[in-house]
Amino acid sequence: MDPLIADLTAALDRKRVRAEPLELTLYARDASVIEGRAGVVVFPRTTEEVQACVRAARRHGRAVVPRGSGTGLAGGAVPLDGAVVIVTTQMDRILEIDEEDRVAWVQPGVLNLDLSRAVAHLGLHFAPDPSSQQSCSIGGNVANNSGGPHCLAYGVTSAHVLAVEVVLPDGDVVMLGGLDPDPDGYDLRGAFVGSEGTMGIAVRIAVRLTPVPPAVRTMLADFPTVEGAAAAVSGIIAAGIVPAALEMMDAEITRAVEAYVHAGFPTDAAAILLVEVDGLPDGVEADTAVVDEVCRANGARNVRVAADQAERALLWKGRKSAFGAIARIAPNYYLHDAVVPRTRLVEVLQKVYEIAERHQLVMMNVFHAGDGNLHPLIVFDRRVDGVMERVHAAGTEIIEACVAVGGVLSGEHGIGLEKRDFMGLIFSPDDLDAQARLRDAFDPDGACNPQKVLPAGARCGDLQRIPEGAWI
Repeated sequence: MDPLIADLTAALDRKRVRAEPLELTLYARDASVIEGRAGVVVFPRTTEEVQACVRAARRHGRAVVPRGSGTGLAGGAVPLDGAVVIVTTQMDRILEIDEEDRVAWVQPGVLNLDLSRAVAHLGLHFAPDPSSQQSCSIGGNVANNSGGPHCLAYGVTSAHVLAVEVVLPDGDVVMLGGLDPDPDGYDLRGAFVGSEGTMGIAVRIAVRLTPVPPAVRTMLADFPTVEGAAAAVSGIIAAGIVPAALEMMDAEITRAVEAYVHAGFPTDAAAILLVEVDGLPDGVEADTAVVDEVCRANGARNVRVAADQAERALLWKGRKSAFGAIARIAPNYYLHDAVVPRTRLVEVLQKVYEIAERHQLVMMNVFHAGDGNLHPLIVFDRRVDGVMERVHAAGTEIIEACVAVGGVLSGEHGIGLEKRDFMGLIFSPDDLDAQARLRDAFDPDGACNPQKVLPAGARCGDLQRIPEGAWI
């Protein structure tokens, strides 16, 4: 038996150490279009087992790659050069719920939506809600500082994480942050959240729970033009309202979703807005009236308010099933995640459509309009000769178009491998060097999720490279 596998099997058991070709192929990629090479895949259940796996990998000179549910879209969990993939899906226990202080301690493999379901009877929920919340893990949310439709008002994952217990790349365990309102020392918790597995592996997480609002109104507005819908987005914010969620879908994705979910979306609209306001009943009623007025003033044909919880749930099912719906059109998709100023939405969307037409690609758009977080969605069949070259060329142009208007590379999906080599578009050499020095403080040997986030040359003497065999 391979000595590394023998050490890992001694730490866990044979059933939770996998090196068969099928498993290695499955865990060589995440939900992105990037594929790497795994050496061995392990499934620890405790902090001590994670420690043992990390130390075994280090003894044998192998890197480690933390992985949750594999729903990441930027290649952050793609292993390179035969790394040890440490999968945390079996660390799925809710360890403690403090109803009074509204805090839950969870293992990293707890699914996002499962946590909200577990505390619903207390009138609480976990506010960050990625579209993949039925399948993405809290550990993955922490790694990518994930967002979601309701993060416009409630904030992304970092606003809801109080403390993280971490297995460092040398196998030691530390607690970052704490339950005190203002823990002493540097905010290492803040540094770790969003570090995409490059600073260690989260094994226990304290998250803030949010009260379920007493009143909620969910509205669907449809527009004959994309320009009108985008203007309504700016108008709602300008009116002093920060909705709980403000989502936009264009005609192509709306038709695909309606055919799949039958949520009642109008299939003849150029764009639709899904707007949700919540809070105290009187305030919600007032905000609903303002949103209705702003939408109609910007050309909305109809503004429909969900009549009950069942209709509200169906509308959100439609929005959050967008990426599943496109499977009826083509087997593959490439989803981008850049952020642009709200005032430049129409300009960038027009550019995105031009890019798609020039590269002869099907392009759809569904995104968090309230904070300008675009999600251009390229739908394709990778079996078609030459299509991947066109997809990647279009992706590069989309990133450049977003950055050109003052945008940034990612709003919630992370940098991973996908956007790593674009970091120089928004960060200076000094910026990248500072980030590399922070990473080195946690992982001086570059053993934890190497070659992710920071491009080659981020520091003098940096030896990062795109390895042979990695397909991007």
